[in-house]
Formats: sequence, C-alpha cells, structure tokens
Amino acid sequence: MATLDHVDLGLLAALADDPRATVVALAERLSMSRNTVQARMGRLERDGAFLSFERSIAAPSLGFPIEAFINVQLRQVDIPRITEELAAVPEVTQAHGLSGQVDLLVRVACRDARHLFDTDARVLAIDGVERTETHLVMREVIPYRLRPLMELAKAEA
Repeated sequence: MATLDHVDLGLLAALADDPRATVVALAERLSMSRNTVQARMGRLERDGAFLSFERSIAAPSLGFPIEAFINVQLRQVDIPRITEELAAVPEVTQAHGLSGQVDLLVRVACRDARHLFDTDARVLAIDGVERTETHLVMREVIPYRLRPLMELAKAEA
C-alpha cells in the first residue's frame, strides 16, 4: 500500500465520520474538487485501503444472539483445506490465522447454547483439527475502530 498523505487521511477521516457521504459531499467538506476526491477514492480502493463495502449486520437481528470465539489448534499442513471447510460453516462469521499456541481464532454466531455446542463439534470434526477451546462473548467492550490509528497516522505525517 502506498503511503498516505494528509489529503488521504482527511478523506478517510471524513468517510469514517460519514460512511454514506457522496463524492460531492466529501469534496465540499474537504474543499477539494470532485475529480480529485474521485481519483483519491479510486487509488485508495486499488491500494486496498477499504475493507468490504457490504453493510454490517448484527447477528442477533438474524436470530443468532450468541457469539463466541473458538480457538483452533490444527495440523499446520492442513490450514488451506481446513480454512475452506470452516468457510462452509454458516455460523462462522470470521476467522484469523494466528501465531503462537492457537492456529486459528474463529468467530461464530449461534441461536443458543446447544447450537454453539453443535457448531463447536462441527469445527472439531474437521479432519486435521486437533483441539478447540470456546470462549463465549459476554459483550463487546471496544468495537472495531480505526479512528485512533488515523489520528496517530495524521500526527506522524
């Protein structure tokens, strides 16, 4: 990814404040031309600055109020296949490969405790998964955020 300058950081901050802002509104807010904003947005997108543009939907609104993280230990050589099999499990909402004792951190959403138990059993049944440890989410205490990082990057630019 290219280095971000103060214009890029200002544009990202404006988008963080109002993710639905139009290019025209961003240009007006930042005192820039629409073409400049459009070009910067295109470059930021090509450079991978933006994650998914899909709307974030709360799992409880779909009838899945129980969230948990499953630590997965597995045979290292099987990671690609195991990842594919995990992606086929609808309850898996996210997964990260980790360093250290845990190989994968898998986030799941379930209807109730029994459903969580069954989901964990499905993960454990995948060939190559050696052990799982499940942690129930009690509540989110710090939601996903990048504003502090953007402020740090801006201060360092």
